[in-house]
Amino acid sequence: MKGRILVVNTGSTSTKIAVYDSGEKLFEKNLTHTAEEISKYESVMDQTPMRRDSITDFLSEKGVALESIDISMARGGLITPIRTGVYEVNQAMRDALMAAKEGAHACNLSALIADDIAVMVNDAREARGIPGKCRAFIADPPMADEMLPEVKVGGLPEFPRRTLFHALNSRAMVRRYARSVGKTNREVTVIVAHMGGGSSVSLHRNGLVIDTNDALGGDGPISPERAGSVPAFPLVEKCFSGKWTEDQIKKRLVGRGGAVAYFGTNDLREVAARANAGDAECDTFLRGFCVSFAKYIAALSAVVCGEVDAIILTGGIAHNAAIVEEISRRVRFIAPVVVYAGENELESLAENGYGILAGEFEIKHYHPDHF
Repeated sequence: MKGRILVVNTGSTSTKIAVYDSGEKLFEKNLTHTAEEISKYESVMDQTPMRRDSITDFLSEKGVALESIDISMARGGLITPIRTGVYEVNQAMRDALMAAKEGAHACNLSALIADDIAVMVNDAREARGIPGKCRAFIADPPMADEMLPEVKVGGLPEFPRRTLFHALNSRAMVRRYARSVGKTNREVTVIVAHMGGGSSVSLHRNGLVIDTNDALGGDGPISPERAGSVPAFPLVEKCFSGKWTEDQIKKRLVGRGGAVAYFGTNDLREVAARANAGDAECDTFLRGFCVSFAKYIAALSAVVCGEVDAIILTGGIAHNAAIVEEISRRVRFIAPVVVYAGENELESLAENGYGILAGEFEIKHYHPDHF
């Protein structure tokens, strides 16, 4: 695998980057942004130049010449639902990310920064007479939508089910599993449970993601920071109690739900340590956490009549052997359980980048009205 790839993954308070050369990771860095730095900007979208400059400054410190970069790969942002795959960053995508109609999330910055850096690379190459163009891409954005029409049906026509999940890591883990059994992702049916600060469960068949949850919209299993699906009537009563604003309710569901709501921490390792020390409430919560994932996995298996090749547990929480075993013993009657712990997003982006260089992927072009 030839070529040098820059990977950009923006989070709320950090920017993760990595540089790969000929398939090998040269280095990875988590560039942290202090609360003081971030507070200078009215909107998260205004942070683009600051974060871009922090990347280029670090690359300079590491001795990485901009003109040496062949592809700039970015985490996908919140844009109009599109198919999974790789998309070249274009003006329509930039406009959609800047408008933030689907949400002003830090992940929106990744493609903007990657594209800006690609322009800088090309300017440097032109100035030095170096042939070839650097291009910026995203892969498997979180709002990728290939859901079956019947699974989009909600109980009310004005509330159809929608998708927002960990598409990048989930798709990469399906490809990894498929390779391990001598197949492609188009030849397997797999359920992927991504367990991190946010959680999603997705059903993959024939290379498509045919069902999943809206991980940022109050749908799905419990996570350390998110409430997941909650009973409707108590939620309605809370909304009309006069004690909560709309923003406070949303934050209670996403950001301050789950373990944060119960114990004031989003670190499940802390909850597990307290459970092991004899805290009964923590122990019950962890069992409930595992049950919520198992129920969601089992529900998705019904969409394909139980014909599932494997269940993949991934994300940072998959490092916890006790949680993995508790979920596994509840769902292994459906299919074998495979564990690929960790977020794996940087590696996934690099894998997609080398797939582009090798001509293995169809390059798609974003248009807000094409879906």
